[in-house]
Amino acid sequence: MAISHDELAALIAAIFGNAGSGEHEAETVARHLVAANLAGHDSHGAIRVPAYVEWVQAGKLVPNQSISAVFENDSVAIVDGHSGFGQVLGEQAVALGVEKCAAAGLSMVGLRNSGHVGRLGDWAIQAADAGLLSMHFVNTSGGGILVAPWGGLDRRLSANPIAAGIPVPGRAPLIVDMSTCVIAEGKIRVARNKGVPVPENAILDGAGRPTTDPERFYADPPGAILTIGEHKGYVLSVLVEALAGALTGGGSSHPGNPTAERVCNGMLSICIDPDTVAGDAFRADIERLIAWVKDSPRAEGVAEILMPGEPEEKTRAERLANGIPLDEATLRQLAGAARRVGLPEDRIAAAVGDAARGAAS
Repeated sequence: MAISHDELAALIAAIFGNAGSGEHEAETVARHLVAANLAGHDSHGAIRVPAYVEWVQAGKLVPNQSISAVFENDSVAIVDGHSGFGQVLGEQAVALGVEKCAAAGLSMVGLRNSGHVGRLGDWAIQAADAGLLSMHFVNTSGGGILVAPWGGLDRRLSANPIAAGIPVPGRAPLIVDMSTCVIAEGKIRVARNKGVPVPENAILDGAGRPTTDPERFYADPPGAILTIGEHKGYVLSVLVEALAGALTGGGSSHPGNPTAERVCNGMLSICIDPDTVAGDAFRADIERLIAWVKDSPRAEGVAEILMPGEPEEKTRAERLANGIPLDEATLRQLAGAARRVGLPEDRIAAAVGDAARGAAS
């Protein structure tokens, strides 16, 4: 089933509004989740709603929080999110970094004690929209340990994504958005909902054996995700733990952390003003780089060399025109989350159709 982005955002905002979020927060969380679906990153979109609702109702995610400074000077800040929604706290933290970078040409903001910050590329886009280069690193300080170290067989690290953004005049920014593990946990969840296997060499089962069955990942004992590029992804993951976890004060991935019973993100964001460093020369060189790379002779079956961020822009255009495809399991789970927070049955059915009845049975 395909659902329009506006309709999906309205449903999600209504769910979080009923769960206790103020209007601005509910709309902000919904906007970011739907933006992830529009970009083709369904692992960070509407599929997250049921878990967020469960966390709110369990007291593991606290509505209507804002960042507060733990340390701050002209170019650096460490802020605490008080277990609030990461989509809101992330916007606030990056806005603070943009503000400081405007004055100093360079800024660093560390966010700790945040709920799930969602699709990391959103924060690179936010900085790029302000004309800034940026780099972002995220870890989970205990409740999201999912990834085996290189040579290991069980979960020791979190997914530890990295994002970066490069503003380009007259076109969408170049956006790097990648995990240091082979597959995001949300994509395993998507595969499970669809009843399809995950790619080979992506996950291990609870005994440390390679598998493509997403159910084996969620079994008892649970499986683990492998790092990208073997040892290369592993060392990047350790770097992210140091930057997003230890440096922000939120802590690296460890079951002994005070936040180990919930998904608690740390994020380190660095912003750079290219005008301070290189100005027009930077912009001209980026445009030359894009033209040079895209003009490469193409392999058989390749219609176009795409720059970082272009696949998401193409998917966004297609889904804005034709709707966001959601599988029946995800729709049923959305309906179930809506029902848990007391949305009226006719409101649920209007958004997700037959899936609402499936969730009720």
